[in-house]
Amino acid sequence: MGNKIVFYPVGNGDTSQIILANGRRILLDYRHQNEGESNDSPLIDLKGTLKKELKDSGRDYFDVVAFTHGDDDHISQSTEFFELEHAKKYQGGERIKIKELWVPAAMILDSATSEEMSAEFVVWRTEARYRLKEGRGIQVFSKPDKLKGWLEENGLTVADRQHLITDAGQLAKGFSLEKDQVEFFCHSPFIKHVDENEEFRNEASLIFQVRFVVNSTITNYFAIGDTSYGILEDIVNITEAKNHGDRLDWDILNIPHHCSYKALAEEKGDKETKPTKAIEKFLHHGQKGAYMISSSDPISDNAEAYKQKMPPHIQAKKAYLRYLKEVGGRELFVTMETPSVKKPVPIKFEITGSGHRLLEETYSGVSFLTSTTPPRAG
Repeated sequence: MGNKIVFYPVGNGDTSQIILANGRRILLDYRHQNEGESNDSPLIDLKGTLKKELKDSGRDYFDVVAFTHGDDDHISQSTEFFELEHAKKYQGGERIKIKELWVPAAMILDSATSEEMSAEFVVWRTEARYRLKEGRGIQVFSKPDKLKGWLEENGLTVADRQHLITDAGQLAKGFSLEKDQVEFFCHSPFIKHVDENEEFRNEASLIFQVRFVVNSTITNYFAIGDTSYGILEDIVNITEAKNHGDRLDWDILNIPHHCSYKALAEEKGDKETKPTKAIEKFLHHGQKGAYMISSSDPISDNAEAYKQKMPPHIQAKKAYLRYLKEVGGRELFVTMETPSVKKPVPIKFEITGSGHRLLEETYSGVSFLTSTTPPRAG
């Protein structure tokens, strides 16, 4: 069995899973909607689907659950699905366990009240704080001064919890190419994104370059949640300044923020968004045979679509398609219209020593189900 990446059709939200060849499972975000439990709905029954997948593999847990940030479209109904350690009311029954929770520092530091934030975000903030205090079962990304202050307020120091903290520019702890054929390079959040912003949830969300190396063949998956072009510009500029250009490479790109133009530039454009110079550089890091995924509602191409305020934006999609073509990429898939708008299914890729390939169960009948072999390591 090869490594797999799965994107679930959850509407304008995010849920994806990385299933490693050695059996380890990493879930990125969780958005269940009750509507998806109806056979008539195009939305997936995420709760039922994930439970079945785990049961079929003889598990009742994920090795890692990562919340890129705390917006509702990334955590919806998650507190009903997972077992939480900080309170008995969230334990027992058929709840799914989390061996390690990954969160941006902002998720611990956000000071919003229950009235200002969704109740679920407050619950996850409590869970993350509990695990960090206990010193186990969590990895926090970024070490801003605000986190140092929070630790001191709770009788701890950064040194006490350094083994649970990973900064931008570092590899996530707990995974290695030797043992897992994968590593998670953390691009964001930067310390300044947390310390300089009061309302910093999107600005301080998790962004990873997930690198697979199988039999010396490299495949890079760029996992991006909700973020703006300014954050991506910082990533490009800092990565280039450190001469780590390969850390911008991608074979599979999770398009930011449900195909919002705001991840490309300040202006949407009439027919097509024109990305900033730095974003253009990033898009040109796509490799031959690359794929893009828009985790979003269907993207129409009609008069109304061009006036649409909320994502997904057709102008952004056209920009992505332009750059995908320029790098010799293969296809841009929209989760809620693959293979059809009426009945979308999870989009699945397999990563092996032959490269990455779209699994036929995702989109039977397409003409490009051959694997793509990326560069070899070394």
